[in-house]
Parts: sequence; C-alpha cells; structure tokens
Amino acid sequence: MSSAVSGERAERESVRRPGTRKDRDETRENRNETRKERETRKDRDETRENRNETRKERETRKDREARKDRGTPKTRGPRGARRGRRLLWVLPPVAALGLFFLYPLALVVRQSFSPDEGGISIEPYTEVFASAAFREALTTTVWLAVGSTAGCLVLGFALALVIAFVPFPGSRAVARFIDVFLSFPSFLITLALLFIYGTVGMVNGAWTDLTGAASGPVQFLTTPWGVLLAEITYFTPFVIRPLLAAFSQLDTAQLEVASSLGARPARIVRRVILPEALPALAAGGSLVLVLCLNEFGIVLFTGAKGVTTLPTLVYSKAILESDYPAACVVAVVNVALSVGLYAVYRMVARRAGA
Repeated sequence: MSSAVSGERAERESVRRPGTRKDRDETRENRNETRKERETRKDRDETRENRNETRKERETRKDREARKDRGTPKTRGPRGARRGRRLLWVLPPVAALGLFFLYPLALVVRQSFSPDEGGISIEPYTEVFASAAFREALTTTVWLAVGSTAGCLVLGFALALVIAFVPFPGSRAVARFIDVFLSFPSFLITLALLFIYGTVGMVNGAWTDLTGAASGPVQFLTTPWGVLLAEITYFTPFVIRPLLAAFSQLDTAQLEVASSLGARPARIVRRVILPEALPALAAGGSLVLVLCLNEFGIVLFTGAKGVTTLPTLVYSKAILESDYPAACVVAVVNVALSVGLYAVYRMVARRAGA
C-alpha cells in the first residue's frame, strides 16, 4: 500500500515539474517584457522632459533677449555688418547708373512733355503721332527689323549647320572668327559693302572698265534693300553663336540612329536638329530684332535715299531741325519699343537657357 502511494506521488511530481518549469520561464519572460516596457516608458518620459526643458530654455533665452532689447540699444552684429558692407559695394554702381543713364533718360521724358511754348503738355506727342514722317519712319523701322531678323534666322541656321555638322578644313577657325566678328562696329561692314557694291565700288568699276558705260548696274545699296542686306550681313553672327552652342549640346547618337534608319538629311534636320535649335533661334532672333530696331550707323553710312527709321528721325529732329520736344517724343517711343522687345528676349533666353 505504501509503495503504491509513493509511486503515485512520484508520478504527480514528475508530471508537475515540467509544467512548473514552463510556468517559471513564462513568468521570467513576462518580467523581462515588463522591465523593457518600463525602460521604454522611462526613456520616453526622459525624452519628453528633455524636450520640455529645451523648449523652456528657448523661451527663457528669447525672454532674455527681449528684455535686453528693451533695456539696451540695438547694436549691429556680424550679419548687420556684412549687410552694411554689401550696401557700400552696391551703392556706387547704382549711383553711377542713376547719374549717367537714368537721369538723362528722365530729362528726355520730361522734355517730351515740354512744348516750345512752355509748361507741361501732351501736345508734342499729338503733333508727332499725327505727322506722316513719324508714321513712315515707324513703318520703315518695323519692316526693316522684321525682314533683317527673318534673313538672319534663315542664313544663320544654314551657316550654323554647315559649321557644326559638315567637316571641312578650318571649321574651328571660322567658328572663332564669328566670335571676333561680333565685336566689329556696324559701320565697318557698311563700308566694306560700299567698297564692293557702291556706286564706284569694285563691281561697278569692273563693269565700267569692261563696257565703257558711264555707271555700273549695281545701285541697290542706296535703297532700303541695301540697308536690309547690310543688316543681315552684320547681325547674322548674333544668330549663329547661340545656334553653335545649342548644336554642341546635341547628342550625335540621335543623328546616327536616324541616318541608320534611312532618314534623309533634310528629314534629320527637320525632325531632329530643328526642335533642339528652336530655343536658340528664338533667343538669337529676339536679340537681332532689338538691335535692328535701334540701328543707326548702317542706315547713315549706306546713304540710302528715302530710308528714315526712328533713330535717324531722332537725329533729324534734334540736329537738323532743332525740334527737341519732337526728337524726345520719338526717342521715348523708340526706347519703349526696345525695352518691350528686350523683355521678350530675356524671357525667351531664360527659357532657352541662354
């Protein structure tokens, strides 16, 4: 009997021991998790307290600075001193700009509202706008500028294609010469054209020597077409330069792929090159339009009869007729057109990345 009882007790203990060990392990894990939660909660509380302390310190610092500003006069710090130095560097060029450019321009605008009788009136504007000479000069200026711009775009695009994509000896020298050509004065090109196509130029001289005629057949240089030719000749490099810069960024792999697929050169130019060149064409054309609108030397040196533009009308009114209010009115109109076109040019150039 006693042996049976002891056997049952041993069996119960053997069954209870594994369960007890498992319970102990679970209790230990629960304690570890509870400890971790406590530590996490403690870390969160410490972080929150640190944030509160940092916020309090900032508020305290701001309060101190505010009290200091109320009690003591403000003094310039390093940032204020740096700003003062910048102003010292900026003020001289701004003052020079105002003195040598803005002030004379303001005088021109004021003179345009000052008739010969005295006082301030819009009478000079009404007289100038009603005159046939002003309307003719405005029309001539606009069509010469637009025609020259169109010619420069066509000729400049063709020459830029040849220089950029057609290999020939001296292509780099030609590209560099274009940069030098941009620095030439406009009357120098006009004089060169006079030596070639003038009344006593090379072409007419050779004709009279061969035929014995009194004059040569080339007389177009003293007409509006001569002015148009001179302006196209002079301003075409202003279109070529941005085009060459745009072509240098063009991926030649596109051209090779298009050529390998059987595309003809004209199609490659129309579908691949022209879309990449449109921003540069727009920027160069806008600049040429502004320059042609204000060109004076070419019109004067060609001696074109009956060609009066806005700049030459200003010269005629101010120097030949001494009508300063009318001259200032024409100048104000010319400046307004130029500034508007220049704003368009800057907008196009910014979009083109020029």
